[in-house]
Amino acid sequence: MDRPRVIRVHPQDNVAIVVNDGGLRAGARIPDGPVLPGAVPQGHKLALVDLAAGDPIRRYGVVIAHAARDLPAGAWVNEHNTVLPAAPALDDLPLATVRAPQALPVSATFQGYRNPDGSVGTRNLLAVTTTVQCVAGVVEHAVRRIRDALLPRYPNVDGVVALDHVYGCGVAIDAPDAAIPIRTLANIARNPNFGGRALVVSLGCEKLQPARLDLPEAALVTLQEQDGFGPMLDAILSAAETQLEALNARRRETCPVSELVVGLQCGGSDAFSGVTANPALGLAADRIVRAGGTVLFSENTEVRDGIAQLTARAATPEIAREIIRELDRYDAYLARGGVDRSANTTPGNKAGGLSNIVEKAMGSIVKSGSAPIAGVVPLGARAEGRGLLYAATPASDFICGTLQLAAGATVHVFTTGRGTPYSLEALPTIKVATRSDLARRWHDLMDINAGTVATGETSLAEMGRQVFDHILAVASGAPTWGERHRLHNALALFNPAPVT
Repeated sequence: MDRPRVIRVHPQDNVAIVVNDGGLRAGARIPDGPVLPGAVPQGHKLALVDLAAGDPIRRYGVVIAHAARDLPAGAWVNEHNTVLPAAPALDDLPLATVRAPQALPVSATFQGYRNPDGSVGTRNLLAVTTTVQCVAGVVEHAVRRIRDALLPRYPNVDGVVALDHVYGCGVAIDAPDAAIPIRTLANIARNPNFGGRALVVSLGCEKLQPARLDLPEAALVTLQEQDGFGPMLDAILSAAETQLEALNARRRETCPVSELVVGLQCGGSDAFSGVTANPALGLAADRIVRAGGTVLFSENTEVRDGIAQLTARAATPEIAREIIRELDRYDAYLARGGVDRSANTTPGNKAGGLSNIVEKAMGSIVKSGSAPIAGVVPLGARAEGRGLLYAATPASDFICGTLQLAAGATVHVFTTGRGTPYSLEALPTIKVATRSDLARRWHDLMDINAGTVATGETSLAEMGRQVFDHILAVASGAPTWGERHRLHNALALFNPAPVT
C-alpha cells in the first residue's frame, strides 16, 4: 500500500487533503502528523491538529470555515462538521495595493487567422446565428446539409456552427437587462473564429429583430419570406455558399501571442483543482500576459470570497471599484432569487472534498495567476484592451463559456476534477484533469493530466509550461479531444430580464 500522502497548501493551514487513490483508512499515520481515527476519502481534508468547536479552519492560508464541533487531529473535515463564514464585506477593501513582481517578457507565436477588423482567430468556422429559437429546427437541417453537401468543396473551412439559443421572443425586449442577452448574441457573431462572416437566420415576427444585433455586413435569411420548407433550406444554403467562398480564402499565418484571447474556466471542481490544474493554468496565464496576450477569468460566485485578493491586484483603483460594482450587482441578483453564494457548490464538489464555496473560491482564483487585473468585461460585452481581464460572468459552465465566447475568447481552457465532457463547438476547449485517476479513466476526453503535480512526478512550473505549450498548439490548429469526438454543449444566454 502507498504511504499516506497529504498536501498542505500554506504553512498556516491546519488541514491537509489526502492524495492517495482510494483515500486513507482508519489507523493510517500521516508522516510527522496524526493517526486517522477514521477513513478519509481522496481529496478530502483531515485535521492536522485538534480543533475545538468554533475554531477557524484554514486552507490556502485563509479561514475557509469554522468547526461545528470538536474534531480530533486526523479527523475527516467536511461540509457536515463545518460552518460557512459570512461573506466578506464590499467596503474598505484594498484598492490596487499589490504589484506583481517584475518578470521577463515572453516571446512566442502561434498560427492563426487574421481578420479584417484586426482580430485573430484560432479556427475558421462558418457561424449561422439565429434571432429566435423558432428557427432552430430549420437551421439544424440546413447545417446538416451545409456540412454534408457544401463543406467538402471548401477544404480550408474547419466547420459550420449553429448558434441557436432559447431567446428572441416572449421576452421583455426593451427591459433594461435585455441589453445583456442582445449584446451577447451580437458579440458572439463577431467572434474572431468566425472571420467576420455572419449569417443570420430570422423568423420575421420575433421581438429580437435582426437590426438590433447591429451586424451590417451579415447575410440575412428570413424564413417567413420563403414559400415553404424547401425554399427555406435553399435560401440558407445559397447564403452559406457566399460566406464559405470568403472563408475558404483564409490561411493560417504566424501571429504573436499578443493576438491570442484565452478564456479560463473550471467545472466539476474538486479539492485538487486549487493545487494542481488551476495553479498550473495560472502560470500559463502569466506567460500569456507577459507575451502581451489577453486572458479572461470569470465566475462571480467563485471569486466572491476572495474579492480582497482581486481588488488588491487591480491595476488601478478604478478597476478595483469596477470589480466591486460587478460583484455587488451579482449579490443583489442572487438575493432577489432568495439565495446567496452558498448555493453554488454542487454535490460533486462536496464529494470531491470541497466543503463550501469559500474553499472552492480560493482554489478557483489561483487559475488567474499573479498578473495585475487590467480591466473588467461586463456581461455580454466584447473584451477591450489586453492583459488579465475579469469577465464578470455567472459560474455556470454553459453561461460562462457563452459569455467568454461573446467577449472574444478564441481558445477555452477548462479544468475539472470530477470530470465533464463539456466542450464548445465554436471555441476549442482544452480539458485539464486535476487528478491522475480521472485522466486515466477518461484518457480520450482529458487533454492534459495535471494530477502528476499532486504525486510529485511533475513540478508546477513544468506543468504550467506544458499547459502554455498546449494552448499554442491548439490555437495553431491541433484538435482537442472534444473536437475529435465532435462533442459540444449548447450555448446558454444569461437573461436576467423578465420573460413575458
